[in-house]
Amino acid sequence: MSLPAVEKAPDRFAFAVRNKGKLKQFVWVWMERVTPKKPRVPNPGVMAVRVPSLADRDRLLSSDSAKYFTEPHYDGFPAVLVRLDAVTVRDLKKLITDGARCQAPVDLKYDMKTARRPRVPASSARKPRGTPRPER
Repeated sequence: MSLPAVEKAPDRFAFAVRNKGKLKQFVWVWMERVTPKKPRVPNPGVMAVRVPSLADRDRLLSSDSAKYFTEPHYDGFPAVLVRLDAVTVRDLKKLITDGARCQAPVDLKYDMKTARRPRVPASSARKPRGTPRPER
């Protein structure tokens, strides 16, 4: 799977797109709190994936608790935790693509499925202001 303008975090397993000069992560390995009051440790069997909204997160969480879950650390944040051994490759590709889309900057929205920038709509190829319109 290849997505345009995606960068890998240099220090851990995470992927991001640049938005207004900042890296905005959309998928990362879950850092699990194994022991209270101790640092979190990576759990390679679970990925955190950014989703477009809290409503999307709630929809996923209610759809299949074997695949998707959350923890108090993610309360109020639009991300879902995904058990990699329970999710299909197709589901994971869609989640990751949607996550990348919701983090991409407005001026660089692409079609993540084809890795191409969208065509300029005809409405943006208008004539300059002040140009007379043809009569009907």
